[in-house]
Amino acid sequence: MKVVFITGNHPRHAFIARKIHESGFLSAVIIENRENFIPSPPDHLDDDIKKLFNHHFAERDRVEAEMFGKINWPDTRLEQIELSELNGSRVHSILKEINPDLLITYGCHMIDDETLACVSGEKWNCHGGLSPWYKGAITHFWPSYMLEPQMTGMTVHDLTNQLDAGDVVHQCASDLVPGDTLHMLAARAVLKLGDEIATLIHHLSDNETLEKKAHKTPGMLWLGSRWKPEHLKLIYDHYDDKIVDHYLNGDFENTPPKLFRQFP
Repeated sequence: MKVVFITGNHPRHAFIARKIHESGFLSAVIIENRENFIPSPPDHLDDDIKKLFNHHFAERDRVEAEMFGKINWPDTRLEQIELSELNGSRVHSILKEINPDLLITYGCHMIDDETLACVSGEKWNCHGGLSPWYKGAITHFWPSYMLEPQMTGMTVHDLTNQLDAGDVVHQCASDLVPGDTLHMLAARAVLKLGDEIATLIHHLSDNETLEKKAHKTPGMLWLGSRWKPEHLKLIYDHYDDKIVDHYLNGDFENTPPKLFRQFP
């Protein structure tokens, strides 16, 4: 079985690449150069919001370095690309040359129909959110903002030309650990998928086809444009980045997600 992984270049992406490599099937990693991991705050923000903005992204950097380690790619074929190359001839040539049984994407931009057509095997996307409740962007932030941190997780779904719309292959939710901050909770979702992704790949290899779950409703699509730095005030000023502790203490409604899983 041959697997190709198309991903970004942030710490979480390199971590998942290493975990896929543990399956023994990884043939190549195509790495899209993404935006800076610590962005600069918009000029129009007042000083208090700028302070929260800088703290938020510095904490993300610190937590991911601590929980995923240094960016360290697996010992396999690595192809660095720019966004302009993602759906271009170079990537098409790589996919046709390897002819993978499974293409996995995570943290890259949208794959178009022409690129999808280069792969005849299974095509999966690893989405940082639980579909259909949290589709779209920044979906490890929104559950805590909506005071339901238990809905922080990952969805592996069929890769299509529509955003997070493919049938669900497998889901996992973050462990809720006392004392965890927003970014720790988000990182635990990725760690959980890392624990399970090689087993999921072997499950496909052993069974050739997997039962999947179609979305019965469109769910909720969270657009990146909906996020504003002012949203950080609820997380840090009002709840002191202790949303998980408030949930565990029973301060919020305790309704665990109904996950679709290939194995216990």
